[in-house]
Amino acid sequence: MIERKVIYSQMVSLDGYIEGPQHEIDWGKPGEQLFRHFNEQEKVFDTHLYGRKTYENMRDYWSERGQARDASKDEVAFARIWNEIKKVVFSNTLKKVEGNSILVHNDIEAVINQLKEQRGKHMSLGGATLAETFMNLGLIDEYHLYIHPILLGGGRRLFPSLRAKTNLKLIDSKVFDQTVVMLRYTPIKKHTKEEG
Repeated sequence: MIERKVIYSQMVSLDGYIEGPQHEIDWGKPGEQLFRHFNEQEKVFDTHLYGRKTYENMRDYWSERGQARDASKDEVAFARIWNEIKKVVFSNTLKKVEGNSILVHNDIEAVINQLKEQRGKHMSLGGATLAETFMNLGLIDEYHLYIHPILLGGGRRLFPSLRAKTNLKLIDSKVFDQTVVMLRYTPIKKHTKEEG
């Protein structure tokens, strides 16, 4: 059985921010080549893992953007794919979720380990707050970082203060639209004596 992975993808400025000082994210709008890559990437997922804020933002935007008259072909394609994929939403404040979404209030680690044991495609992780929890629990199998040629000078950092050091191995890199560099990393797992 193929290993089912949790993959964290994030747009990031060259100085390490995912949002500007006023929470702006418009600097990370993908060009045509990168957008096509994202649409292809969605095909390897059958589950999105979100916190409340990211779920609500993605739901509100993509439920309407795919129907907009000025939407590009890539946007229409992404909206269709995104709406079809199952969502698992981790929140202690939400009372309900919509469509093919599942709401989870209990132990994140137990839920993810259970999902990893099931047959299926990979799972994408969205949202910096939830990602911080996943990082500290060692639940992320791959990091896909899309580095944009901009210095924001402040805002929300990509990586928060973590409990422990994590060594990463570069497994792939690409350049999109001659501007955005994608770096793909996997954590280097420590072997126990029993594993050799």
